[in-house]
Amino acid sequence: MNRRNHSDTIFDTANVIIMCVLLLIFIWPLWFVVAASFSDPNELWMGNVVLLPKGFTLEAYEKLLEYSDIWVGYKNSILYTAAGTLVNLAATVALAYPLSRKDFMPRNLIMMMLIVTMYFSGGLIPTYLVVKNLGMVNTFWAMIIPGAISTYNVIVTRTYFSNSIPAELHNAAKIDGANNLQFLWKIVLPLSKPILAVIGLYYAVGHWNDYYTALIYLYDKKLFPLTCFLKNMIIDASLSMEGSFGVSATEMEKMIRLSQSLKYSTIIISVIPLLIIYPFIQKFFVKGVMIGSIKG
Repeated sequence: MNRRNHSDTIFDTANVIIMCVLLLIFIWPLWFVVAASFSDPNELWMGNVVLLPKGFTLEAYEKLLEYSDIWVGYKNSILYTAAGTLVNLAATVALAYPLSRKDFMPRNLIMMMLIVTMYFSGGLIPTYLVVKNLGMVNTFWAMIIPGAISTYNVIVTRTYFSNSIPAELHNAAKIDGANNLQFLWKIVLPLSKPILAVIGLYYAVGHWNDYYTALIYLYDKKLFPLTCFLKNMIIDASLSMEGSFGVSATEMEKMIRLSQSLKYSTIIISVIPLLIIYPFIQKFFVKGVMIGSIKG
C-alpha cells in the first residue's frame, strides 16, 4: 500500500509539473500580446517587453480607434456571427436529428453523401457561380448561407443524439401524444445543451474569424466584417510608410515602431468578444467535449 501511495504521489507530482509547463506554453504568447499592446513602441522595438508592459501607453489603441470603419466591421461581424450561428445550429440539428433515428430509412444513404463532401468539393469557381446565380454576391447572406452546415458538426451532433437520447424517451413521448417536432423541441433540445454549446462555439468562432468568404463574395465596404477592416488597416499603414518620402528618418522610424504595437492591439481588439462569451458557456463546453468518452 505504501509503495502504491508513493507511486501515486510521484505520478501526481509529475502530472502537475507537466500541466504547469503546458499552461505556461499556452498562456505566455497571449499574455505577451497583451503586454506588448500596452507597451511603449520603442521598448517593444528594442525587445525589452517580456512579461510586463514597459512604458505603459494607449497610443496603439488610440491609433486603432481613429480608424472609424472599425466600428462598422464590429457591427457586421457581430451580426454575421449571431445570425450565422443561429442558422448553423438550426440546419445542423434539422439534419442530425433525422439521421440519428433508426426509423428514418434513407439515413445511411444521406450519411454516405455527407461524408463524400468532407473529402471532395466542387471547387471555388463552381461554388462562386452557384452563389452568384442565387443572387447572394455582395449581400448579407453571402456570409451565412454557403457555410450553413459543417459535415463534421453534423456527424458529432448525430452521434450525441444517438448515444444520449434513449429510444424509450421517444416511445414515452409518443404514448403521451407528442409528435416528432414536439419531441425534438421539448425533450431532445433541452437534453442537448452541451453539444449545442460546443458546436455553437465552433460555428461562432468560425464566423468571427472569417476573412476568406468576405474576400470572395463581398466588395461593398459597408458589408465588410471586422477581419477585413483590420487587415486593410495594417496594409494601409504599411503603404503609408512606404509612400512617406517627405517624412524625416525619425518620423519614419516612429511610424515603423508604432506599426508593431498596432499589430498586437488589433489581435486584442479582435479576440475580446470571444473571451467574453466563453465563460458563459464553459460548463456546457466541458460536458460537450466528453462526448464519445467511455461511460461507466
